[in-house]
Amino acid sequence: MSVSSLNASNCLYDNTANAPKKTKQNQQKKANNNGDKNPISRKGEAANLAGATFLGGLAVGGKLLLELATDGDFEVDQIAKTADKLVEKNKKNASKDMKTLYKIGAFAAIAGGLVAGFATLYTLFKAPQIAYDSKVNAYKKGKDMDVYIKSNKAEREIYSQIADKAKNASVEEKQELKEQYLKMRMAKNQVPDFAKQK
Repeated sequence: MSVSSLNASNCLYDNTANAPKKTKQNQQKKANNNGDKNPISRKGEAANLAGATFLGGLAVGGKLLLELATDGDFEVDQIAKTADKLVEKNKKNASKDMKTLYKIGAFAAIAGGLVAGFATLYTLFKAPQIAYDSKVNAYKKGKDMDVYIKSNKAEREIYSQIADKAKNASVEEKQELKEQYLKMRMAKNQVPDFAKQK
């Protein structure tokens, strides 16, 4: 087998391997140019759910820390002692007022770290439920958004047809087209519930 036949077969193989990718990319570009791409994705839904779960974990962690501190089961003095040790070790030459501010900041950082750690554990514990709910939500919202996008596309097509007819229409035909346009405006496509702006 000669080198030229190998090169020709490799070129054939590469061209056929890349052909589906190119057509898929072209289709995506066309969809993006038309503005008909569905913005709902499973990753986006998972990020929203994970963020909401983390915020919920922060709230629960803060409440838990507050209850532990007020019940006496958890000594707030332990956090204060740790904050004092950190400041005395790292800020030896600071003035007395600055050390006090550093101690308050270190106390808040340690307490915040405990709450954030609890929120992280809470989010990790809920990860399987987040993964499942994100799939379900993305599917439901994606279907609603697909219907909305397709109906908007059909609506744009009807408007463009009305506009084309109006260019060469008589006075009576223009009046009919105006009535059709007003009926279309009254029956305007409804935005899905989850996408409504406040």
